[in-house]
Parts: sequence; C-alpha cells; structure tokens
Amino acid sequence: MATLTSNKYSDLYFAKKISVEKALSFVKSGDHIVSGLAAAEPRSFLSKLHKLPEHIEGIRVSTCLPILEYPYFSATDYKERFLMEGWFYMPAVRKMHEAGTVSYIPNHLHFAGKRRHDHRHVNIFAGVASPMDEHGYLSLSLSATYEKELAEVADLVILEVNPNMPRTFGDTTIHISEIDYLIEANYEVPLFPSPEPNEKDRIIGRQIAGLIEDGSTIQLGIGGIPNAVAYELKSKKDLGIHTEMFTDGMVDLFEAGAVTGKKKTLHPGKMVATFALGTKKLYDFINNNPGVLILNGSYVNDPYVIGQNHKMISINTTLEIDLTGQCCSESIGHRQFSGTGGQADTAIGAQLSAGGKSFIALYSTANVRVPGSSERKTISKIVPRLTQGAVVSLSRNDVDYVVTEYGVAHLTGTSIRERVDMLISIAHPDFRDQLREEARSLMLW
Repeated sequence: MATLTSNKYSDLYFAKKISVEKALSFVKSGDHIVSGLAAAEPRSFLSKLHKLPEHIEGIRVSTCLPILEYPYFSATDYKERFLMEGWFYMPAVRKMHEAGTVSYIPNHLHFAGKRRHDHRHVNIFAGVASPMDEHGYLSLSLSATYEKELAEVADLVILEVNPNMPRTFGDTTIHISEIDYLIEANYEVPLFPSPEPNEKDRIIGRQIAGLIEDGSTIQLGIGGIPNAVAYELKSKKDLGIHTEMFTDGMVDLFEAGAVTGKKKTLHPGKMVATFALGTKKLYDFINNNPGVLILNGSYVNDPYVIGQNHKMISINTTLEIDLTGQCCSESIGHRQFSGTGGQADTAIGAQLSAGGKSFIALYSTANVRVPGSSERKTISKIVPRLTQGAVVSLSRNDVDYVVTEYGVAHLTGTSIRERVDMLISIAHPDFRDQLREEARSLMLW
C-alpha cells in the first residue's frame, strides 16, 4: 500500500483527521448511530460513547454481531441514556437482554439496512477502514453488509483508519471525499476462531458433503458443523463461493484446490461474501486479494440473486425443529439468542437455483439445565411443537433437507404425515416412541 504523499488527497485526509473526543462532540440527544458489523465495529468510538455529557440522552445504536462489550450497553448506569438495538445477538449482547439495555431488530439480512433506515434516519455512521491509497480510496475492509449503503444516507460518516485492517475489494471501496471525519487507530483486528468439529459434527458433515456435487456454489456459516462440511468438501472439484460470511473453512477449501469458481454463474472465478470474520489466516488471505469480493448484503443475500447461481448450496443450523418442519434458529423460547440473519435468504435462494439444495443441520439432542435446579437433562431437538414463545426463523414451507447425526430427511414436497415419519427417523432413538405418541395425540397426519 502506498504511503500518503503531499497531494490533494493526503491534504484532504489530514484536514478530516480528528480525535475520538472530537467525534463524540458531534453526537446530539436523540441521534441514531449505526456501527459497523462484527470485526468492522469502530472500537475507539464505541468504547468512549458512554462518556458523552449527561445531558446527551435518547441515543440509539444499531449494531450487528458486536464482538466486544462496551459500557454504553453493558453497564446499567447508562440505561436511561442509551439503547443498543441489534440485528444479531452475540454473547456480549445476550447477557444484557434481561437488564433492558438492548433490543432485537427482526430482519432478513438482505433487507436489514434499508428497512432500518426507512424506519429511523441514520444520523451518524461509524465504521472502520484500511489506510487510504494514493488515489484517495479507503476500504471498509471486513463488511459491506449494510455499511456502504448506510454511509451513503447518513448525515455524518466517521471512520477509524486502522493499518491492521485488511484491504478488500468490492462495495467496501470508499473515497476520502465521501467521508466526513477520520480517527486514526491501531488496534488488532478481533479474532473469531471456529470450534474444532466433534464426532457428531463430522458425521453430519459427511452426510451433507455426500449430497454436494462438483461445480456447486456454496454458502457456509461458522461453527463445528460448517467446519466439518468444509473439511469433507476438500476432495470436490470446481466449487464456488457465494456466501453471507467468509470463513477460515473457505480459505482451506481454496488452498486445497477444491474452490476455483470456474463453474459459477455469477462472478465466475471470484469468491463473493458480504462480510468476513475469523482468524489472522483469513484476514491475511483476503488482504489485497482480487479473487475475493465483499459486496452489499442487499445484493449478496437477495434470494433471487442467490438463485441465479447454478447448483447453489445453502448450509445453516437450527436450535430446534418441530415435526412439521418449522425451524427455530434464533431463540430459546421467548428469549432472543442470536438472529434470523441470512438463514431464510440463503435457504430460499438455494431452492430457486437450478440443481440447488438447502440444508438445515442440528444435533438430535441437547443437554440443558432443569429450570430452578442445578441438574441437567437431555432433550430432543426434534419436537412435536416448538417451545412456547419460540421464533420461527425458517418456515416449514421453505425447508429442504434436514440433517442430524442419525440421517437425512428430504422434506421438499412432502405431506405432514411424511414429514413426521422422516423427522422421527432422524431423531435420537431414545425419543422416537415418545415423538410418535405425541404426534398422534396432536393429530399430526
């Protein structure tokens, strides 16, 4: 990357450079601030947001996948002045829900930015960027999920320029003339390592990989099951990437020669994502890599765009599924746990694709604490009816393949009677008789 020289762009850069304290002075009561997603969150700005003068109140901060805890929402002292509203909960947000300092924004990812702005005007967009090049361009780096589109409509755009952020291509490109103020920062990019697959993950991964053909375009998430799928796909040929989240597993597939993108319908030869999150290996791979495009979430996750990819494969996980096929992937009862994200986007999009397949994966059981006790018990994650208050993240009309460690149920086109039989056949054997009895009592036929 070129060093800043004495030209009109570097002069503009230095004219827009301010301190964090100065940036905070622009915040007014009632403002709506939008923060960059996950590892693209502006750490310096958010870590001091709570230090605004006490007469500044009524601040709403829209975030997605926040990695770090910030006092403005994690300390109840500021509850009356700030409300964090999130498109997707992470552990830091989840634990504050009971305190009332956070609230969830229901959404499909491809509509998230537009619908939020249509509802509530963006006063300040705060994000991060890699350093400016000699032509005056910076990169929004790890996410274009909603960042570029909301920066274009915000009253004020403030970016933290961090030399540790990878420079990426696509809708992350932003010119110095489009930015109001810059804060120079130098913190490490947050790492988000994926868990190592366990034996259940590997069994599920092998079953899914066995149904994926050479030349398919894939979407994967993060976690043990997606990692196991990625591992099992290393022997495939000419896979493509069109995914919401770019992960370490995709780097492994490229380096193994399984991903070439040669057969892709859209952006052949390019790996397409709307954000990236993982380890240093991932960040080093995407830095200055013209083979990776980080594009707007409104495009990448549009089901009709996804459906244009030949043999599109969507792989998602769920928390529980009922015997008719309804998937709850984001809440435990009425308690918000994560978010819808792009699950419906990608699942529906894959089924619009010629030769496409959508997979929902889950363990057959979970070990949970008994309410009001320190004891734990094993429950089935395939259930006659969803837990009271559970959110339906993916409707039964949009479910294709369901996979557990006990097998695969292909639900597309099936009746309720068929679904009940198929889903019970991949439930844990200890619960199958009970599930059949409850299905009869509920007249699920």
